Amino acid sequence: MSSPIESKFLSQPRDLGIVAVGFSGGQCKPGVDAAPSALIESGLLTQLREELGYKLHGDDEVHLYTDLVPKEDPPHRNMKNPRAVSNVTKRIAEQVHSHAKEGRLVLTLGGDHSIAIGTIAGSAKAIKERLGREIAVIWVDAHADINTPETSGSGNIHGMPVSFLTGLASEDKEEFFGWLKPDHLLSVKKLVYIGLRDVDPGEKRILRENGIKAFSMHDIDKHGIGRVMEMALGHIGNDTPIHLSFDVDALDPMWAPSTGTPVRGGLTLREGDFICECVHETGSLVAVDLVEVNPTLAAPNDVGAHETVRAGCSLVRCALGESLL
Repeated sequence: MSSPIESKFLSQPRDLGIVAVGFSGGQCKPGVDAAPSALIESGLLTQLREELGYKLHGDDEVHLYTDLVPKEDPPHRNMKNPRAVSNVTKRIAEQVHSHAKEGRLVLTLGGDHSIAIGTIAGSAKAIKERLGREIAVIWVDAHADINTPETSGSGNIHGMPVSFLTGLASEDKEEFFGWLKPDHLLSVKKLVYIGLRDVDPGEKRILRENGIKAFSMHDIDKHGIGRVMEMALGHIGNDTPIHLSFDVDALDPMWAPSTGTPVRGGLTLREGDFICECVHETGSLVAVDLVEVNPTLAAPNDVGAHETVRAGCSLVRCALGESLL
């Protein structure tokens, strides 16, 4: 059954652009590049097509981007693999833009969270061109991912995408994210975090200094997920296209253990699904990312990888209109 919710901003709301990103260069643990294949093999795209009634575009290939990864990629400004991540995210931005400019909803299956540099840049550019509007981003994650290269302790770019997307970090050189232009960027006023619980000291300072709206697990414990979603969506307003970027590590490891940086004390699967349902119900959703599923991290014969993939599929289906009744 297709969703009864009418889209406010998509001219082709039953058309779904798929970008399957087999890329792990934004962090150091291999295996997250295997997630798109695992999600597809579990039946996700078939469910979207047959049960939710979407017409899928671009769903036939998992992109590995091996042609964009240089043999030598030394650190630059403390960033690890900077040329590879910049090259790949630029390509992803082009792929997302190609779907979004047609008025389709875009689903990106990652991959680590560095890929959001590309997904959000492509989404923002297309919406500005097509509708003359800025997008809002709901970033669901245990981590803020808003370190600059200088505040990052690890140098892993999957902890930096939001700083580049908001212009808090920038670089002139094309090969180090210099390809990001004003029409790719996101206003800090249109950014909302949900689920934070492992935030670096430098990131806390960035969040406070820029007045960024963030709901930590403390807020969810205090108010409940229903009230938090009311406040988050109220901050964005009902006239703004929404890009939902969901890191599976926002869920407690009880529900999603097979991810690169698990943190205890997270969302239940039902709370994660509820976030996605609420965003879908606005009619404002224009793009969804699901990232950081890593099916290789579970031990052999462990159900953890299977459960994490199942959780990821559930989140996507809820964002795209699956309902309990």
